Order: sequence, then C-alpha cells, then structure tokens
Amino acid sequence: MIWLVLGLVVFLGIHSVRMVAPGFRERVIASRGEGVWKGVYSVAAIAGFILLVWGYGQARLDTVLLYEPPVWMKHVASLLMLFSFIFLVASQLPAGRIKQALKHPMLVAVKTWALAHLLANGDLASLILFLAFLGWAVWNRIAVKRRGDPVFGTVSVRNDIIAVVAGVALTLWFIFQLHGWLIGVPLAT
Repeated sequence: MIWLVLGLVVFLGIHSVRMVAPGFRERVIASRGEGVWKGVYSVAAIAGFILLVWGYGQARLDTVLLYEPPVWMKHVASLLMLFSFIFLVASQLPAGRIKQALKHPMLVAVKTWALAHLLANGDLASLILFLAFLGWAVWNRIAVKRRGDPVFGTVSVRNDIIAVVAGVALTLWFIFQLHGWLIGVPLAT
C-alpha cells in the first residue's frame, strides 16, 4: 500500500503545484526556462504514475474488502464512464457546447471516473486511489474557479459530435479490450 500512496503523493503533488504554490511554476520558468520546468514536471508525473499503477496492482493483491457493491452498480459505473470519456475527449478539442458548459471538462472527467470506480469497488486500495483523485479534482476545480473560468470564443457543435462519437468508441474499446489488458480486470466476458 505504501507504493500506491507514494505514487499518489508524487503524481497528484506535481499536478497540484499551481494550487499550493501559485508563483513557483512561473519563478522556475523565469529562472531556468520552460523546457526545464516541463522536463522536471514530466519526469515527476511519469514516475508518480508508474508508482501509483504498480502500487495499486500490488495493493489489490492483499487489500481489505470494506463493502461489496451490488452487481447493478457496475452497470451504473459503465454508464458514468461513457460520460467521463466524452468529457475527456471534449477537453482536448476546440470549444463546443460541452466544453463551454463544463468549463473544465478534464476535471469533470476525472471526478466522473473516480466516482464511477468508487461505486463499483469496495476494497481499501480502490477507495484510497479513487478518493484521492476525486478529492484532488474537486480541490483543483475550486482553485481554477478562483483564477477565473475560461472564456470561449467560437463554439462549434461539430466538436461536440466528435467528442460524443470518440467518447463512445473509447468506452466500447475499454469495455471490450483495454480495461482487461491495461488494468487486468476484464469488463466484458
């Protein structure tokens, strides 16, 4: 469990720099250059991600089951994941109505992903992982709201159509192949 927690601290820590030390990033970029900042940031994020994925895999081997979610909750989680993937894709596209309405669709995607997995998993390792991400995403949304929400110029419904089609495709790919391959837990049998 220690590797999972360490991975979360490193991964979410580097992603929290602007929330805990707003001027730190700018000072590093001013003194060392943007390339150095991006390099350190990338190395820390990748190292944290590897640690948390490996740590979660190790923690799942002997984790404590705190509660057993009802079987139907897995279907609710799958539906939430459909929305999560749509929001994730929308965050990477120019503005559409989805992005305009959510303001920060990546954070909404993370919150939706975490909630879906909290509903479908009742073991201690899962609770630590998904509650950490949910708490971080809520905290981050509050922080970016204080900095000011983005203002979108031209909004195209075409980007929403792309987000929905790509989100559905990603969801199906995850259900039928990627979740089992990447996470080791097949969803479709």
